[in-house]
Amino acid sequence: MVSNPLLTIKDYGQSIWMDNLTRDLIKSGQLKDMISSRGIRGITSNPAIFEKAIKGNALYDADIEAGIRAGLPVQKIYESLIFEDIRNACDIFRPIYEESGGLDGYVSIEVPPTIADDTEATIKEARRYYQEIGRENVMIKIPGTLSGSPAVKQVITEGINVNVTLLFAVKSYETAAWAYIEGLEARVNQGEDISKIASVASFFLSRIDTNVDETIDERIKTIGSTESPNLKARLQAIKGKVAIANAKIAYQKYKEIIQHERWKALAEKGANVQRLLWASTSTKNPEYNDVMYVNELVGLDTVNTLPPATIEACSDHCDIANRLETGVEEAYSLIESLKEPDININLDQVMNTVLDEGIDKFVQPFQSLMSSMEEKVKQLAPA
Repeated sequence: MVSNPLLTIKDYGQSIWMDNLTRDLIKSGQLKDMISSRGIRGITSNPAIFEKAIKGNALYDADIEAGIRAGLPVQKIYESLIFEDIRNACDIFRPIYEESGGLDGYVSIEVPPTIADDTEATIKEARRYYQEIGRENVMIKIPGTLSGSPAVKQVITEGINVNVTLLFAVKSYETAAWAYIEGLEARVNQGEDISKIASVASFFLSRIDTNVDETIDERIKTIGSTESPNLKARLQAIKGKVAIANAKIAYQKYKEIIQHERWKALAEKGANVQRLLWASTSTKNPEYNDVMYVNELVGLDTVNTLPPATIEACSDHCDIANRLETGVEEAYSLIESLKEPDININLDQVMNTVLDEGIDKFVQPFQSLMSSMEEKVKQLAPA
């Protein structure tokens, strides 16, 4: 009998987390089953996931009605729903948290995406979420934006686990890594323990390829007969390759950082590495291998967070091997080739665009969910 490829990934130093959380999964026992049958070692959530989970789902109605009777505003009713789901998920993952010594078993929850540009509000909400949820293995998601980085440092200083999310550019990852280090250093200076703090840096993939591929397709349409005859082939060869190359370069940067004297000093005091987490790992282009963002990025001290469909695809036909450090020179060459005059893809511009889009893709579902909650509160309120 062929073993499930997902169950072998742990042997390579990578953990699989699931990018999905619903009350149905918790109540039905399916989440517990996926931990054993699919090797899931953590779970993440975001406003888009909660919108799908709560909208039109009667499973939440009793708690919404309880919130109405208690006179809670809509925002507080919403938080009561998601905090309950997060607590229950944390309890389910608690054995993994303990067995792994705090490496895995985390449940991530994002602060409201509407405050992504407000450092102080982000710190305040991260602190409040952590306290109200009241679980050691909860991880607060903070966007890796200019406003988010100082929030990451402060929250780490306070001993709160952080998932730095929406990282696209390697420079943004570096900023997130140093914010984590600076937070740990500040905590050490306060005489506090740093051995029980965990952080991941969520590095997004498929959205980069989607953006670059669209640019390439438009360029190909405009290639004239007088241009280099192999230009079309060169452009085609870039499609579907940039995100993985970018991730491999980020991992090399991670290896540099953990060799730095400042990190080594923290490690001696018990600090845990901030693992790179591969996010946005469902393949958007049906022409591509549906598990390419898994197969190509297995490596030590990493996490891959997969949506349910990708989990099932990978359990069926992933080809697991340590490829994260293969083809690294080719990755650098590919990224450098984007600057060539006839290719001319501005990667910095791509990264800024996908970051803005990424924030919007969390803000819009959040706002939609709040509108749905208001409607549901009206429907369930006693006449």
